[in-house]
Amino acid sequence: MKILALDAATELCSVALWRDGDVDAREVRAGQRHSELLLPMVDGLLGRHGLKVTDLDGIAFGAGPGSFTGLRIACGVTQGLAFGAGLRVVGVSTLLAMAEAARAERAVCCLDARMGEIYHGAFARAGAEWETVHGPGLCAPQDAPELPGGSWTGCGSGFAAHEAALRRRYRERLSAILPDVIPHARDIARLAVREFEQGRAVFAEQAAPVYLRDKVALRSDERR
Repeated sequence: MKILALDAATELCSVALWRDGDVDAREVRAGQRHSELLLPMVDGLLGRHGLKVTDLDGIAFGAGPGSFTGLRIACGVTQGLAFGAGLRVVGVSTLLAMAEAARAERAVCCLDARMGEIYHGAFARAGAEWETVHGPGLCAPQDAPELPGGSWTGCGSGFAAHEAALRRRYRERLSAILPDVIPHARDIARLAVREFEQGRAVFAEQAAPVYLRDKVALRSDERR
């Protein structure tokens, strides 16, 4: 099976190719240049392996939460490629991709959502799969959902931005904090494989980002 994965949910722009268990990935700190970089990165990665889009079995993308613009770009590029090649697609939670990257048995994943809030999710290993303890949500750090007993690894930019508040919230539950863990296409590819194998992929027109918030900036009176 050959799966292409894309992610543009954060400042990192990444692509990956999962090919019968092997993963090859590329990444660039893109800033605001995701739309400029993503397709050339895909072309370069597929070219390195002598593949065309029509040789793939499916395409996965980081569905969010994350940057509004980045999510739209990743979803749009995925749809465009999949339409042209007649492929199915899978949207993967960026928070779940962070749990996969953390290599922990239990991961509480927080992305900085700006405006004093975080995107939050919590996941626990269940054999070869992940069990969702708390699905993706938007909250203030001090209001993050409670975690069940046991030790948890905290990961993501939410911990970099709000470590003190999250430590107070979770106290003895946190055994480690990995603030540099971010969504990456290589982890999205690994997670997507099972979705494709179990027939949970969808048609390209059904792909959609997960935004969680419809407001991206504070008004001047709110900033005051």
